Amino acid sequence: MNMAILVFEIIGSLGLLLYGMKLMSDGIQKSAGDGLHRILNFMTGNRITAVLTGLGITAIVQSSSATTVMTVSFVNAGLLTLKQSIGVILGANIGTTVTAWIVSLVGFSFKLSLLAIPVFGIGYFLTFFRKLKQEGLGEAFMGFGLLFMGLDLLSKSMPSISADQLQFVAFFTDHGTLGLFVGVFIGMMITVIVHSSSASTAIILTMAHNGMLPWPFAAAMVLGSNIGTTIDAVLASIGTKLNARRAAAVHVLFNISGTVLAMIFFNPFLKLVEFLVPGELTIGSITTHLAMLHTVFNTANTIIFLPFVNQIASLVEIMIKPGDHEPLPAYKLDMPATGLRENAESHIFRAEKEILAMSELVMGMFENFATVLADRNADNLHLSMQTLSQKEDYADQMQEELSDFLVKVSRMPLSEKSQNNVRQMIRIVDDLESITDDIYSASLLIQRSVTKKLQCSEQDLERLTPYLDIVGKFITFVHKHLNKPLSAEQLVIAHAMEDQIDLFRKNLKKMARKRLEEGANVKAELLYIDLVRAIEKMGDHSFSISEALANTK
Repeated sequence: MNMAILVFEIIGSLGLLLYGMKLMSDGIQKSAGDGLHRILNFMTGNRITAVLTGLGITAIVQSSSATTVMTVSFVNAGLLTLKQSIGVILGANIGTTVTAWIVSLVGFSFKLSLLAIPVFGIGYFLTFFRKLKQEGLGEAFMGFGLLFMGLDLLSKSMPSISADQLQFVAFFTDHGTLGLFVGVFIGMMITVIVHSSSASTAIILTMAHNGMLPWPFAAAMVLGSNIGTTIDAVLASIGTKLNARRAAAVHVLFNISGTVLAMIFFNPFLKLVEFLVPGELTIGSITTHLAMLHTVFNTANTIIFLPFVNQIASLVEIMIKPGDHEPLPAYKLDMPATGLRENAESHIFRAEKEILAMSELVMGMFENFATVLADRNADNLHLSMQTLSQKEDYADQMQEELSDFLVKVSRMPLSEKSQNNVRQMIRIVDDLESITDDIYSASLLIQRSVTKKLQCSEQDLERLTPYLDIVGKFITFVHKHLNKPLSAEQLVIAHAMEDQIDLFRKNLKKMARKRLEEGANVKAELLYIDLVRAIEKMGDHSFSISEALANTK
């Protein structure tokens, strides 16, 4: 009976934490607006300020779990990008060492749960008094309160662990490297159970202070607690958007990689800590040594990984890919205000990479469209149209952000050549977005033909295959030659493909008109003609991009 109650308490606490995170995320999205977005972007405007932001928040609330969960929530709400969240997470890892120092030096730890009820109450009254028009902010406060309460209840509902119950670890302390890995595992499991690296570190410090743990084994347990603390980020990412899950994965990746490095260089690492703490290592000073180890580990981890934020973000994007029908995260392309010429040129390079990504999106949508045309099953069509709609919306965001970015770049001191290239890039972005519009429009025509049962003959649809193939080759041709001038010979190839597409369109429309004259279904044939025209427009925009590339210098 007691075990059943314990299980339900854990499930209830976890549900409260996850619901608090969702409520906070929804409230933030409703109330944030551009103001909070700008503040957060300022606070996380570069890697250093992002780290300091994470460090400061965690030092105040004394819980890296809470900070990481908040960060995942901000990413889920679209207020932080994946790259910005990486710096905050690294800073949170440093900030959590403050508790270790407090326990080590004064034996006091601030209880996060004390904030839960006051914060929830403030949030409730903000939603209750509707005249204040702060319902979104009230929901965010209530979410914060429930999050804090969930973390506290989850910790209390877990089986209590006393120092006496952990005396069996002494058996492993004399087993060399194996014993150290056992220490890492025990430290990780304690943190998973109590859901707080600060709490588990306090347990380890207490045991070490009482002489139950030797210095190397206690150090290994502290390292393990850094892996265990990632459990809250993983739990908080359940059911969230793509980038929120990636932010949680970053936390796991950092802490595991850092622990592996620390274990590889374990003895030199302990020597460094002993050097940094004045005086000899004794039972009385072991807590200070462990607090220093915790700080050195997380600080060194940050210094090692911070220069590779972009590469880490790319790695996580490869590791965690969007589901087949999962909404893409909001597209943002921010640029720091600067008038330096060399920075302007670097911004052009950045825009080129984004345009290449937009072109990849176009090719992906074209493949989706080809699938829609080949498989017109109603159930599959619904899912495919959902995917195409999401991608088309994402392309609209890319066009808006990229165009605004390039306009700002054009106002910077640039050479005449660069100015011309920026103008051509704006044209290319516009044409790429137009292709996505044409792809979606053509897909809607197919959907209409299925829902209204205006099916064309299989023979007529088969005639579209070579037509579609040449358009697909043209889109691929454009993608391969992006961001570099198109030679005269390559432009001739583009002309030939454009002429071939026009000839296909002319012949297909001619056959459709002939079928109309012979008494074919008028609505079906007109829809077929619209489909032929929509596919041709994809080729028109591809040729327009080819002309823009030919005009670059």
